[in-house]
Amino acid sequence: MEVQVGISILCTVIGVLIGFLTFSRNRDKDVKNDATESAVIRTKLDKISQSVDSIRIDFKASDQRWTALSEQVIRNDESNKQAHKRIDSLESKGES
Repeated sequence: MEVQVGISILCTVIGVLIGFLTFSRNRDKDVKNDATESAVIRTKLDKISQSVDSIRIDFKASDQRWTALSEQVIRNDESNKQAHKRIDSLESKGES
């Protein structure tokens, strides 16, 4: 009977030890997996951030081009108005 109790206690201790080692090993794997996933996510976020910055720079350059083009169109319209006024005055002088 004492042998059976000793074997039972020994098996219980071995079971607890195996359970603890398995838990420890899996916890380390989980930490490594979490670190790997975190690094991948961080890398992807960095790439997205760089892409957004690039798009922002392109948008700013495009906005500057549109502003310059708009100013040029305004100057051309003013020049056309002045030309039409001169043509109208020449036509009215020619009719009189």
